[in-house]
Amino acid sequence: MSDFFVNIFSTLTGGVVGYLIPFLFVLTVVVFFHELGHFLVARWAGVKVLTFSLGFGPELAGFNDRHGTRWKLSAIPLGGYVKFFGDESEASTPSTETLSRMNADERSYSFHHKNVAARAAIVAAGPIANFLLAIVIFSVMFMFLGKPSTTARVDSIQAGSAAAAAGFQSGDVITAIDGQSIDSFSDMQRIVSTKAGQTLTFDVKRDSSTLRITATPELREMKDSFGNVHRLGVLGISRSPSASERTTDPVSLPSALWLGVKETWFVVERTGSYIWGVLTGREAADQIGGPLRIAQISGQVATLGLTPLIHLAGVLSVSIGLLNLFPVPLLDGGHLLFYAIEAVRGRPLSERSQEYGFRVGLVLVLMLMVFATYNDVNSIPWLRKLFG
Repeated sequence: MSDFFVNIFSTLTGGVVGYLIPFLFVLTVVVFFHELGHFLVARWAGVKVLTFSLGFGPELAGFNDRHGTRWKLSAIPLGGYVKFFGDESEASTPSTETLSRMNADERSYSFHHKNVAARAAIVAAGPIANFLLAIVIFSVMFMFLGKPSTTARVDSIQAGSAAAAAGFQSGDVITAIDGQSIDSFSDMQRIVSTKAGQTLTFDVKRDSSTLRITATPELREMKDSFGNVHRLGVLGISRSPSASERTTDPVSLPSALWLGVKETWFVVERTGSYIWGVLTGREAADQIGGPLRIAQISGQVATLGLTPLIHLAGVLSVSIGLLNLFPVPLLDGGHLLFYAIEAVRGRPLSERSQEYGFRVGLVLVLMLMVFATYNDVNSIPWLRKLFG
């Protein structure tokens, strides 16, 4: 029996401790900026902010600012919230009785007494802050690290691959895909990896001539250096550049900002494409992960250095911003849906309708959390070992 507990302890320390600090770093940065977006626009709109919390549950530490806002760090580090004057809960649900008892002065800084445009701006500011954070992270990385520019030349072709069937030849240089200019081999890989099963048109330079080739990337399971399985589109071509060909171009500030926007859009597009693929049956839902998967990836990426970990924070920021825009009551997108209905009707939905909406939203969010946790347990080796 003692060996059993020793094994559990070693499994937990090896799995959890190695992931905990990177996970908290990444999640805290992303959540802080999300809630800061809500907070700043609320202050701008004249709304009184009661609480700014990183995490949920019991308070661990905190302070009050000169405006009366309680800034606190809470015990469960899986999100955060901003609570406004007039809110009944952290989900920003109103209390009709409380609102009806407010005097004129209190209504002037109550969130629920602001017009629909102001409320929508406050709610939308959270996801927008996540997108802006990602743009800043990616832009700074491009500005200081540069952009890889290894030519998208075909050095070898795998027999029986999509590239071989399409007629690619060694020495071909890919210059564009579906009209989109290709500046490096990595650019080509990124596009192809997200287009499995879709026919693409390649502009190819061969010797002194230019031709067009159509090819359909095959869906394959690939393992990364950590053993994680990814399903990617693959052409079956490879590049073996010499040391002198591995170049990185310097990037100016305006170019870095544009590349940061493009990188953010790429993550949005890839995430949206995957979700649509799951809904239409083209993609497997086992890639959906929760906090445990994020912790695992954070720990793995942290072993590569601080720069990859910061890049992961940018990717996660986009994902959280996008997730919060889903029109599900309880999420920011659900609130925005209610406000859109209110703008069209000229009056808000009834309190009963909103209550039912939030209940449905809660059920959907809990179902997603349970499903994501199930995927996490199945995909993380030390969890499979612990619960298997």
